[in-house]
Amino acid sequence: MAHLIFDEDEARQLRESARERAAAGEGLLAYTLEQLAAEGIDLSKATPYADVQARHGLGDTDAARRAGAA
Repeated sequence: MAHLIFDEDEARQLRESARERAAAGEGLLAYTLEQLAAEGIDLSKATPYADVQARHGLGDTDAARRAGAA
């Protein structure tokens, strides 16, 4: 499967977000963003959304998909 990498501008934005999250005390999120910027995403290890839906009992109209959802 494919390996998703970010262009220079996207990677810079991820690193800026990582610094902001680190300053806010969100170390795990900061680390994750930095790793994404540096290494991209190995899509062969990604979980399909349908599997996430089944595992967590989400339907097609869960809160994340509705307009105006927080």
